[in-house]
Amino acid sequence: MDPQITVLDAGGQYCHLIARKVRELGVSSEVRSSDTAASELAGRRGLIISGGPSSVYEAGSPQIDPGILSQPETAVLGICYGQQLMAHLLGGSVRHGDRGEYGLAHLQIAQADTILKGIGSGEQVWMSHRDLVDAVPPGFEILGSTETCPIASMADPVRRLYAVQFHPEVVHTTRGREILSNFLFDVCGCVKDWSPTNQIEKLEEEIRTVAAGRRVFFFASGGVDSTVAYTLCLQALGAANVQGIYVDTGLMRQGETDFVRQVFADLGAKTFLVEDAGDQFLEALRGATDPEKKRHIIGEQFVAVQERILRSGEFLDGQWILGQGTIYPDTIESGGTAKAEVIKTHHNRVAGIQKLIDTNRIIEPLSGFYKDEVREVGRKLGLPDALLERHPFPGPGLAIRCLCTDSEAFPQRLDEGWLVPVRSVGVQGDARSYRPILAVEAVPQSETFATDTINRLAGINRVIALLGSHTQIQEMRVPAAMLDAPRLERLRIADEIVRRLSIESGFEQKIWQFPVVLIPFGTTDRPDSIVLRPVDSVDGMTASSVKIDPALAKRLCRELLAVQGVCAVFHDLTHKPPGTIEWE
Repeated sequence: MDPQITVLDAGGQYCHLIARKVRELGVSSEVRSSDTAASELAGRRGLIISGGPSSVYEAGSPQIDPGILSQPETAVLGICYGQQLMAHLLGGSVRHGDRGEYGLAHLQIAQADTILKGIGSGEQVWMSHRDLVDAVPPGFEILGSTETCPIASMADPVRRLYAVQFHPEVVHTTRGREILSNFLFDVCGCVKDWSPTNQIEKLEEEIRTVAAGRRVFFFASGGVDSTVAYTLCLQALGAANVQGIYVDTGLMRQGETDFVRQVFADLGAKTFLVEDAGDQFLEALRGATDPEKKRHIIGEQFVAVQERILRSGEFLDGQWILGQGTIYPDTIESGGTAKAEVIKTHHNRVAGIQKLIDTNRIIEPLSGFYKDEVREVGRKLGLPDALLERHPFPGPGLAIRCLCTDSEAFPQRLDEGWLVPVRSVGVQGDARSYRPILAVEAVPQSETFATDTINRLAGINRVIALLGSHTQIQEMRVPAAMLDAPRLERLRIADEIVRRLSIESGFEQKIWQFPVVLIPFGTTDRPDSIVLRPVDSVDGMTASSVKIDPALAKRLCRELLAVQGVCAVFHDLTHKPPGTIEWE
């Protein structure tokens, strides 16, 4: 049976998040290419055109079949790029904005009787765009605006065409759920027909179909995603047909190997292997400074370890396939949909893994799910909250939290603070950015300081604030720094301090994730600084920076500044977007 809602993918980072939010509201949904023919979408109650990194007036930009805008039985909602494309095709005007708008904005309501029903002026919305609609098409009216975007929402109720420049699908649009609900139920007339808790039986049947009599081995991390995927396979195939292999890359946190051993023992795993490959990974990463290169190296080393294990014994019989806990944000940020921009290549989407996918030797039960959905599936499987509520930790481990540089450089004084020539990855307008950071000498009072500053200064994508230091920022410099054992150990010690104090203070329960980043910025004797990155999120697709209580910040600084080689402690103030959660 066809779903009620189809999301048309124009390459947006949040495309599948839209479909998930629709399912969360109890309505069946799917994702199709933006250029799907209108005839193939007949019978849908509604269509949603996603955001995307392109400009509608550029050659080769994603398009839709214009016929979908004239089907009386189907309502259409355009989001971000979708609003711009709707305006462009129907006789409105789209132009390049005077400045970008990334992150928090406040919506002013002009008409509240359609998709904005029940939404008051001043509500927080989440923006990620540079282009904007300059004039609405004939028949449309303006529903809302922001300070930077005069047409933040528009509609032609007669033709059942609606659009918003902001992203109602992300958690940081505070009333986004109501906006989507208004569209689904009031405009489209949808009925509830889907529940995520009913997916387990279907997932297990898919596992048996893909496995096709073969056994499955997992390179397990002990994290939520891989453990839930492993448990699904155990339940679908039986313990004798599923094996866990933990690769100690030398890039892990303190005590991680022992923790993972215990997790899999508790799951009833019959076989569990630990492969010590720390020297292999570190040698392969020697001299690598570019984040994409580091991620590719780590992914390919995982494949190399896997192939070595495959050649070592029973796996040679061809009756084994690789299982992974890949979830949808991994594939989206790696450019996993037709028109999506590559933000960062995840270790489970590098060339060697893709080869396994192409030869039908991989199984990824959760590849269409988001983190919160994975936790829900895990609870249905009976996994404990102590595991399910564990903060996410990246597959490449500490390697992508230990930043590197090729040569020495110095900070530059700006009116807003100090431009530090250490680059991090960001996501702006659904596209990847890789830019320097701005350091300020104290945490600002304004919660929008980072967003406002990044929107104003085109050359940065992240703002950090000094919490404590052995010296002043102007006396620090960026040294040439590689990924080596001493720097990894420095980061490992710092990470353990932050985790311990966060748990003791109760702060860990208030946040979604707390990356600890080591950046090459300091003095000759103390060449590195620590950046604290506590964030709040639901699914990892968007996130907001979380304030650190002054008492906790003081304790963190006291212990971190005592770590050998650490010069300063900073707090990352940047939301996602424009900064990714991880720095690389």
